[in-house]
Amino acid sequence: MFRPLFVCAAGVLVFILMSRASAQQPSTGSSSSKNAKPEQHVKREQPASDLTQKIYRDPTYGFTYTVPYGWVDRTHEMQGDEGDPAKGKVLLAAFERPPEAAGETVNSAVVIAQEPASSYPGLKTAADYVGPVTELATSKGFKSASDPSVLSVDGKELVRCDFTRDLGKVTMRQSTLILVQKQSIVSFTFIGVSEDEIKELVEGLSFGGGHGARTSPKK
Repeated sequence: MFRPLFVCAAGVLVFILMSRASAQQPSTGSSSSKNAKPEQHVKREQPASDLTQKIYRDPTYGFTYTVPYGWVDRTHEMQGDEGDPAKGKVLLAAFERPPEAAGETVNSAVVIAQEPASSYPGLKTAADYVGPVTELATSKGFKSASDPSVLSVDGKELVRCDFTRDLGKVTMRQSTLILVQKQSIVSFTFIGVSEDEIKELVEGLSFGGGHGARTSPKK
C-alpha cells in the first residue's frame, strides 16, 4: 500500500508518489482533463475504475470537483489508517494513471485534503498556511514558481501557491489552493506538466455549482 507519511499539507504530499513515475519526455498537456463528464457522484470507497465520468461532491465545505475522464481513484489508499481526526484526512486523490505504474510523462493528479486549523496555533486565514505549504514543498526539491496569489472561484477566495520541480528532461508543476473554513484547512493540490494543464485541472473545482476562476495578486 502506498500512503502519505502524514497529512500536514496533505495535498502537497502527492509529489512523493509523482516522483516514482516521473517523465523521461515532457507532455504536451493532458487532453483527458478536457473530457470530464460530470454525471455521477464519486464515492470514496469505490474502486478506481468506478471514478470515470463522475464528480466528487463535498457538502461540508460546499465544493464539487469534476474528475477528468478516465482517471483512477486512490483516495482510500492514501487515507491509510486515518483514525484520528486531529491528523486530518485525504478527501480525494485522483490520478491520470495508477501511481504504481511507470510512465513516460508526469502522472498528473488532484489531491484534496483537510486538516484542523487548530494544528497551527495562531492560524486565522489561508495566507497563514502559505509558510507550512512552502516549507514542505521546498524541503522535497520544489521551488516557488511565483509569489502567492488570490484565486477567486465562484466568489470564494483561495490563496494559491505554485511550485516547480526539475526532473531532468521534464519539469513537474504543482499548484496548491488553500481554503480556511469551518475551523479547517482544505488544500487543493494539482500536479501537471504545463501551466495549461494546471489551469484545466483547477477549472474542475467549483463552489455552489458555479464555474470560472479569476486570479489576482495577493494583498
